Amino acid sequence: MITCFIRYQIDPYKAEAFEAYARNWGQAIPRCGADLIGYFAPHEGSATTAYGLYNVESLAAYEQYRSRLRDDPLGRENYAFAKRERFILKEDRLFLRLASLPHAVAMP
Repeated sequence: MITCFIRYQIDPYKAEAFEAYARNWGQAIPRCGADLIGYFAPHEGSATTAYGLYNVESLAAYEQYRSRLRDDPLGRENYAFAKRERFILKEDRLFLRLASLPHAVAMP
């Protein structure tokens, strides 16, 4: 299992647009085959940093998921919305694997 970790730099005056974008992904991402952890918008502190996280089984599964997302009507609409409204200033994508297993051990 790998986690796609996306760090966004957003326009602080367009945070509501980013939140609409995040809600759309909340529907499209699971439908297209990834396990959405969530999208996180600024609340306190930096007004320009937001995150999106989801799990996929492998990089091959990620490529299949991305293909389905590009073909998904809401996915296409959301990409166009972000391009048109320009609330995302920068996007960095990392693929991480969980390294702390077992991270929750039952206590006797």
